[in-house]
Amino acid sequence: MALVTTAEVCDTNPQLIVSGELRALHPVFQIYGRRQVFSGPVVTLKVFEDNVLVREFLEEKGNGRVLVVDGGGSLRCAILGGNPVVQAQNNGWAGIIVNGCIRDVDEINGCDIGVRALASHPMKANKKGVGEKHVPVNIAGTRICDGEWMYVDTDGILVSKTELSI
Repeated sequence: MALVTTAEVCDTNPQLIVSGELRALHPVFQIYGRRQVFSGPVVTLKVFEDNVLVREFLEEKGNGRVLVVDGGGSLRCAILGGNPVVQAQNNGWAGIIVNGCIRDVDEINGCDIGVRALASHPMKANKKGVGEKHVPVNIAGTRICDGEWMYVDTDGILVSKTELSI
């Protein structure tokens, strides 16, 4: 999203907002990582207090994608930590959105990747490998599907059914 803000996208595309093609997530996420502005095609994952599948995804080549993790909004443990975020940065992921908690905040804040999460928590997640890949998720008042596009900056998070020409 070179030099175009999410606010500008909203202001110039009211028809996409009315039609539901362009949606804004509720402003519930904290900003982590050095990359405050990022965008890319969405990959979805649904887990609950388990981070095995999160780690598996981030071990893959990111190719500029954004991993959207529905952690059920749990505030009881972190489902993302510093090591997987470093791996995501090195593998070319644009960003990670976590409907849940993260940990190792100082390490994550040193990475050139965008991360949004509800909060930080020192306790680690379970390691059972339970979850669903590439399924629609509902987070922050918005349904998000695999293959949609996400646009993120310090004003907020937008989801579009298709890539916007901005």
